[in-house]
Amino acid sequence: MNIILAAGGTGGHMVPAHALAAELTSRGIGVALITDDRGARIPGLFDGVPVHILPAGRLGGGPIGWLKALGAVIRGRRQARALYKEFRPDAVVGFGGYPAFPALLAANASNIPTILHEQNAVLGRVNRLLAGEAEAIATAYPEIERLKAAHKSKVVLVGNPVRESVKRLGEAPLPPFDEVAPLKILITGGSQGASILGTIVPAGLGKLEPSIRHRLQVVQQCRPDDVVTVRASYAELKIPAELMTYITDMPAKLAEAHMVIARAGASTIAELTAAGRPAILVPLPSATDDHQTANAREMAKAGGARMIAQDDFTPELLAQQIEALAHDPQALANAAARSLSVGRPNAASDLADLVERIAGGASPVMVGPATTNKAPAMAMGIPA
Repeated sequence: MNIILAAGGTGGHMVPAHALAAELTSRGIGVALITDDRGARIPGLFDGVPVHILPAGRLGGGPIGWLKALGAVIRGRRQARALYKEFRPDAVVGFGGYPAFPALLAANASNIPTILHEQNAVLGRVNRLLAGEAEAIATAYPEIERLKAAHKSKVVLVGNPVRESVKRLGEAPLPPFDEVAPLKILITGGSQGASILGTIVPAGLGKLEPSIRHRLQVVQQCRPDDVVTVRASYAELKIPAELMTYITDMPAKLAEAHMVIARAGASTIAELTAAGRPAILVPLPSATDDHQTANAREMAKAGGARMIAQDDFTPELLAQQIEALAHDPQALANAAARSLSVGRPNAASDLADLVERIAGGASPVMVGPATTNKAPAMAMGIPA
């Protein structure tokens, strides 16, 4: 059996595709990836998997931009069809993003079954365009916005695949924390970074009372243009901080963290809930269809995260939220348990099962509710 994975060029699309590739490969299934040049440059993914970079247009730029995008899609579709004659896939799995569009169009034209995976709580544009032709739509959340009623019968809730090393974190307890232990905080803006985290977070940590501030150990991902400024901010505050533009070993950083401050990208939330890490989430307001706010709702409702709108994200409010947890180790443990309770750590396996069934010619039998780690109902213990 051979499977093509088609994913857009951001970490949010590429990481779950990578996790599925690892699961399928472990089952002896042939896998190849179609992406764009951005996706191919993301480090640490798809080692040993054939990667094909195809042209893919992106809507924008007015009529001239649309014509260029159409030309790129046509070229990408033609190249994908040629690839399918050589690789002969039994199914094509699309993870959203414009680079997946030509590959899925080519599959439809070649009568190859397609499965769409939606990482976000809002169905993305490419998946909306192709939902009618798909055999199944695998989702990461129980409720998906922008999904047509006619396509709901195709939905299979599997979760958002995470790497095996992240999944294993949920099987271990939160790192020990008490009144004297270091408080380890991880800050990440996703694969593209977030300048506001580089501005607000150091200022907020600087406002913590000395008994907490002097125990901080910070790991922060920054945009390349922000690293020098952020490093200077932490140096002035005398807060030890490890800064990087891309976190190549996210499982190791998550393993050490007591809490996370982050955007609300789909892969970020999938990893937080699989690992059982409490978070302060600041959704990107310009995200298409405001999907990051929708992504954060389930984790926040469960008590595993505090969601703060970017307009409300101030150093003072951030310090207040951190102090509420740092003063009460049990509240921190409760928040970790609530985060874990909405995790779907077996998403890669469940999605691989679905792909195998469809590639083998079977109907997309529902796998039932996504596997979760259940925990007693506990409040997060921080102010609303």
